[in-house]
Amino acid sequence: MDPRTLEAVDRVPHGGASDTQLLDFSANTNPLTPPGTVSVYESAFSAARQYPVDDYCAFRAAAAEYIGTEGRRIIPSAGALAGMRLVFSLTVGPADSVAVPVPSFGEYAKEIRLQGGEPTFVPYDEILEVDPTEHTLVIVCNPNNPTGTGYPMAALHGLAERCQDAETTLLIDEAFLDFTDQPSMAGTENVVVARSLTKMFGLPGLRAGYLVATGQLRDQLDVARPAWTLSTPAAAVGTHCLDKLEFVTETRRRVETERQRMSQRLGERFAVHESVAPFLLCETDEPLTDVINAARAAGVVIRDATTFRGLDSHFRVAVKRPHENDQLLEALGV
Repeated sequence: MDPRTLEAVDRVPHGGASDTQLLDFSANTNPLTPPGTVSVYESAFSAARQYPVDDYCAFRAAAAEYIGTEGRRIIPSAGALAGMRLVFSLTVGPADSVAVPVPSFGEYAKEIRLQGGEPTFVPYDEILEVDPTEHTLVIVCNPNNPTGTGYPMAALHGLAERCQDAETTLLIDEAFLDFTDQPSMAGTENVVVARSLTKMFGLPGLRAGYLVATGQLRDQLDVARPAWTLSTPAAAVGTHCLDKLEFVTETRRRVETERQRMSQRLGERFAVHESVAPFLLCETDEPLTDVINAARAAGVVIRDATTFRGLDSHFRVAVKRPHENDQLLEALGV
């Protein structure tokens, strides 16, 4: 990290409501967790009185089985963002250009600047056509946040091949890929995949995730990662959740059904972006603050999406359980 960049970098706004009396649609996390999660967390308490075993064999094995790769390729991280910071620290230097999709996750640009690099903003729907010879690193968010856009596997592999030829690292943020049936790019040469347990398993406060990498970069990431990357409870709960494939399947079905229903209803009043993710991006021709404030007055928090670069009249809503979604739709008057 380059300390000289700190004066020019600020915190990035995110979703999430602190008032527990409000129904929070601003953060895209599953309202459910896999069965048995609480018991696993409580059982890990006594073991937390000792340092974690730093190889995380059980967690790596569970993650590898879940994503379809080899255990040694798994690099544990305290959430996907911590893993991505590790990637940036090894691949981005002062004045290096990094191709960043927009609108997309705001932390990419911040983290690149902290390393002294320069984010080069590329429209999210053009990011797969970028010329990797012009960049040290290329970032793809699949599905993209906040648009919910999913990218075809053939096009992703095409970009990966061009990045390999250019000796440019490709970072694919798959935080929301769990909600689709698309296979991961994990294990593809010269590609680093970032994954999170936050979204699918409804555990944003646990801070558990992992990277998947191959070759020399995999070795460098594993050496550079902090000791005791995951807390004992995070590793235990993560290992447990990654084995609950029926829970994942049921969640995908619910989200797909509810997303279609919500999109149709919201489309009666707003322009709704097509999405494969557990959220919907909506554009309004009404004053955005009026829409946000009216929803809040009805007990619902939605995400002001104007905090994403390039958006000026948009909000984003998560896809939750049917009765919760009904409350959102009523609060938005559709």
